[in-house]
Amino acid sequence: MVTLDRITVAAPLGVVYWVASEVERWPEFLPHYRWVKVLERAADKTVVEMAAWRPFGWFKYPTWWVSEMRLEPERAIRYRHIRGITAGMDVEWSLEEQGDTVEVRILHRWTGPPWPLIGGAAANLVIGPIFIHGIASRTLAGVKRKAESWFAGR
Repeated sequence: MVTLDRITVAAPLGVVYWVASEVERWPEFLPHYRWVKVLERAADKTVVEMAAWRPFGWFKYPTWWVSEMRLEPERAIRYRHIRGITAGMDVEWSLEEQGDTVEVRILHRWTGPPWPLIGGAAANLVIGPIFIHGIASRTLAGVKRKAESWFAGR
């Protein structure tokens, strides 16, 4: 399963990176995030527990996962899901300055859950396009709103 979500943000690279990497604060400005907790902090990685809602009209489906997060200042943020249904998923946030804007891309790669016969199909037909894309696109929109409003208010 591969999903790619992207958005263009009208703010400097440093501002966009700061908003994207401050995951503990995401629930403050991303209404679909229920919580983000740091479970472990080391020099080379941070282990974070994240929980979000995937809305379906009036119904909100709860999601949850634990990831190892590695920062590459002002270039990328990498996650490896280590617990939850998406364990084994690799996620890369890449940021590319384009004049006065920044393109932010979130790439998810995953072979699917370890369910015999249906794991790959579940990942490609349901989990990726409905859940991963549904949450990632909302996350990017919220990061864009926060970075642009913060930059405009300076």
